[in-house]
Amino acid sequence: MADPRIRQIKIKTGVVKRIAKEKSLYEKEAEQQKNKVQKLKDEGQDEHDIRKQEEVLQESLMMVPDCQRRLLKAHADLKSILETEQDLKDNEDYITAEQVLKEAESQLPDSA
Repeated sequence: MADPRIRQIKIKTGVVKRIAKEKSLYEKEAEQQKNKVQKLKDEGQDEHDIRKQEEVLQESLMMVPDCQRRLLKAHADLKSILETEQDLKDNEDYITAEQVLKEAESQLPDSA
């Protein structure tokens, strides 16, 4: 039967990947929404429509810090497991987890 530690590493690696992807999608969505709001303003659209689109923009912007906080926690969890399970260093899932950690570090806040 497979080592339960490997299973935990796989799960936590997936969590870090998913949250990092989610965060980048929210950032992309917020940028698109900013452009949409600006376009509506430039075209002189109805104030109500502009306000509604600005609300959508704010919702996207609010999700970024939430994702960042969750990513920070998931990153720390995975890093902790990898540090305690050094004997699995040659395992393929361990190596993948290390790569995912490195990729996710670019999305972490500078204070981390």
